[in-house]
Amino acid sequence: MIVYGINPVSEAIRAATVTAVWVSDRRDARFQRLVAQAHRARVKVEHVKLAELERLVGGRVHQGVVARVAPPVEHSVTDLVRGVSGPPLIVVLDGIEDPQNFGAVMRTAEAAGVDGIVYQRRRAAPKSGAAAKASAGAVSHVRLAPVVNVSRAINELKESGVWIVGLDANVATSYHELDLVQSTALVVGAEGTGLRRLVRQRCDFLASIPMLGWVANLNVSVATGVVLYEAVRQRMVGSSVK
Repeated sequence: MIVYGINPVSEAIRAATVTAVWVSDRRDARFQRLVAQAHRARVKVEHVKLAELERLVGGRVHQGVVARVAPPVEHSVTDLVRGVSGPPLIVVLDGIEDPQNFGAVMRTAEAAGVDGIVYQRRRAAPKSGAAAKASAGAVSHVRLAPVVNVSRAINELKESGVWIVGLDANVATSYHELDLVQSTALVVGAEGTGLRRLVRQRCDFLASIPMLGWVANLNVSVATGVVLYEAVRQRMVGSSVK
């Protein structure tokens, strides 16, 4: 797997997943710190021509650094629940295929301290360089559970005592009315289409984010962040809805 960009490569080095680093002849301080970090981790750094970096990433913006990393470790759904400290907080992605959106959700989820992300293996691209770059390195730290069927994964989470909250713009209940202190899996669907019917039916609760302007909905990573940080707020104060 190839990742590129200073933050994604730096985080991959921290996670000890990098096997090789290729760099251009940049000399700025931020770049030099990355090279020093790689050397401290005993990762070989090879200086190559800019054209070689362009070839490796297919012309995408790489900031002068590309790395080969081991693919993310795959977990089972029950792995995400087992052994966590406190009530689990999990994100379930339903039909989110765009790697930029997937990466942005990973970044938001990691920042909020989620215990893992469930996604449908054949309909998402978490292992692409684009997703890794959009995640700003979070792909190296978030536990990922690829599944064949999201609906069945939701049933597994229910059997483990996790309540399922689906985001749905068409319901009256607002997300801040829910108790997110309990073990919770937040299910989010693709922009424009939302949750699929069977996934929606398996949710214990459905909630929306109030939209006060003309825009009909939020970017999926923004919407995910809004609800996750309400869960963080509730858990930090040690109670449910205030």
